Amino acid sequence: MTSPYVPAEALILDRIQESKSIFTLRLQLTDPVRREAFRFEPGQFNMLYLYGVGEIPISISSDPHDPETLGHTIRAVGRISQGLSTLEPGQRLGIRGPYGRPWPLQAAEGHDVLVVTGGLGCAPVVAVINYVLLRREHYGRLIIIQGVKHSEDLIWRDRYAYWSTLPNTQVLLASDHGGPIWPWHVGRVTDVFDDARINPDHCFAMMCGPEGMMRAGIKNLTQRGVPEDHIYLSMERNMQCAVGHCGHCQYGASFLCRQGPIYAYPAIKPLFRTRGF
Repeated sequence: MTSPYVPAEALILDRIQESKSIFTLRLQLTDPVRREAFRFEPGQFNMLYLYGVGEIPISISSDPHDPETLGHTIRAVGRISQGLSTLEPGQRLGIRGPYGRPWPLQAAEGHDVLVVTGGLGCAPVVAVINYVLLRREHYGRLIIIQGVKHSEDLIWRDRYAYWSTLPNTQVLLASDHGGPIWPWHVGRVTDVFDDARINPDHCFAMMCGPEGMMRAGIKNLTQRGVPEDHIYLSMERNMQCAVGHCGHCQYGASFLCRQGPIYAYPAIKPLFRTRGF
């Protein structure tokens, strides 16, 4: 029997430096039995363990269509993530997972899918984009809105450029502070909502990023008539055990590692506007 507390070994297949502080690790479980059995849904996360240092929760950014290769996009900001940033292809680390509730992609079938992200929020939602594009006939328009604080924070420019060429797909980018060659909107991410031509009766919104940005996005969408129960959020808190035992990620009466990290907005609306939660 496999213990949920014991990491499985994973081999680093590739390392991609996305920006000065953001990198992606492409991993493969070394045990062929575990590799064959591993399945995940967009929105779930793994615990990545750096031997002798510790572990952190990281969203799976790769496509569930290929569960044998697992992508994790990470910002090097703390002791563990900075340690992970020093690893190279051929080295190994530990994985536990997948954990958490996924995005409501089955419920969204037949609707437009609006993806709104800020900062590195694109990483937890990129699996949604890949999922929709591989099953295009099941969804309406795909609208991708990404906001960053500084223009140099934008990663995956080639992906956004490619997505913008696809049928029935719209890409809108915004930066609070645009650089000299920033060709897109300068300002808040919600400024571009008008350009998205959102149909409130035919839309599921999936948002991830700073909570201030998500609060502004929720206000904008609900004023446009998007039902609250069609707005989903990816929440971030300090997750340590990922199995609901340690209590570090408690959010009201729920635990983000078990009942989240994806929530329908009505489920957390009373807490979402409360300082301290």
